[in-house]
Amino acid sequence: MSGCAQACALRVAGVAKGFPGVKALRGASLDVRAGEVHALVGENGAGKSTLLRVLSGAHAPDAGVVELAGERVRLTGPRDARRRGVAAIYQDFSLVPALTARENLFLGREPRRAAFTDPAAERRLASEALGRLGAACDPEARVRDLPVAGRQLVEIARALLVDARVLILDEPTAALTSREAGRLLALLRELRGQGLAILFVSHRLDEVLGVADRVTVLRDGVTLGTWETGALTRDALVQRMVGRSLAQEFPKARTAPGAPRLVVRGLRGGRVRDVSFTARAGEVLGVAGLAGAGRTEVARLVFGADRAAGGEISLDGRSVAIRSPREAIRLGICLLTEDRKTQGLMLGRSALENFALPNLDRWSRWGWLDRGGERSAFLRHVQTLQIRAAGPDQRAAELSGGNQQKLLVARWLERDARVLIFDEPTRGIDVGARREMYMLINELTAAGKAVVMISSDLPEVLGMSDRILVMHDGRVTGEIADAATATQEGVMAMAVS
Repeated sequence: MSGCAQACALRVAGVAKGFPGVKALRGASLDVRAGEVHALVGENGAGKSTLLRVLSGAHAPDAGVVELAGERVRLTGPRDARRRGVAAIYQDFSLVPALTARENLFLGREPRRAAFTDPAAERRLASEALGRLGAACDPEARVRDLPVAGRQLVEIARALLVDARVLILDEPTAALTSREAGRLLALLRELRGQGLAILFVSHRLDEVLGVADRVTVLRDGVTLGTWETGALTRDALVQRMVGRSLAQEFPKARTAPGAPRLVVRGLRGGRVRDVSFTARAGEVLGVAGLAGAGRTEVARLVFGADRAAGGEISLDGRSVAIRSPREAIRLGICLLTEDRKTQGLMLGRSALENFALPNLDRWSRWGWLDRGGERSAFLRHVQTLQIRAAGPDQRAAELSGGNQQKLLVARWLERDARVLIFDEPTRGIDVGARREMYMLINELTAAGKAVVMISSDLPEVLGMSDRILVMHDGRVTGEIADAATATQEGVMAMAVS
């Protein structure tokens, strides 16, 4: 590990941390300088999130040294870390859904006038904080009513309101559009110029190379090394992360699509207004659009998670009525939700229980559950998808983001669904796990499945789709019949029309 040539705001050396059956960190070391954006990268399961939780006081290390501004510290909790000038933003939102954005921003540290809180000051400061991020977010909106991108921006604004010397960001742009992410990265450069030390974790390597001064690579809980980003290419960084070269980022296997499998006509409900599309057997239908365009809402209507106000859905030429997710699953339509933490998984339950939840009918006979069959099916998918878990009984919350995503995919593979709707399938997972997801999508289409892939990552949409549907303001504003001919500029033009 290189020493701090300039003021060292944060330094860790030889940090180790273990959990039952898992050694998450085995020797992590890095230093972050004042006035620097320092990136931390590695595959899912490399120990990045665990290290961030150590640095923010959420976990106590089993061994190693943590220093802030040259002083060795033992953080007793997140409150202690914040008091010492460390502000952290995790992938998992820590907002109170029933409160407004403004109330969340000042929760526990409300501006006061005499003995009373000062709502007017809160509103002014909240508008300034959100406006600084370029967020089109009403401070008085309930957090539960905000889209994922809006909630993420509230999290970031809340951290920036703290007088922090060290800012830790764990996948801060994962839920943002390219435009919102660009604003955030510009803000990080501004904060760097003000002397803030920023530790930045992202699987978007172009962002890492574009905004970070230096990058540290973790592999299997150990620091592999730290490099100046100016001396690295993207391919070189990938090779350090995964220990192998990824020759092709989007390994799309293009095959001739089959007959229409899912046909949607005039779908309406909530933000969605008169959406029609067809997904064919053996193809990937990419769905693009800016945050708030209605992409996720369409997926939820088709899956029966929200009640449609009108429209028709046909599956393999037969009209179907879908009033609940249970009916959709029974018909062979499955949804990989955009927010796996709150909509996909029961984080407190085991990996096996999460896998089995929608599949219990497959192992139930006359009121008895075949536990052996359930376990065997789970272990088969663990091997096929290379899910890294200590065992079937490990809690879902303890899995890395990529392995949580694979767990959800395993759940739907067990059902042998005909239509799979993937909403942000690679959000928050590393480049190696992304490639595995893409290869799985190829296998699904080769088996005649119809895949509807909703993604905010335009290169991903262009690289993995056969056709592309573009949405804006609850409507379809364009369709590109051959994704191989599409450009990012062309898709964006449709997305803002």
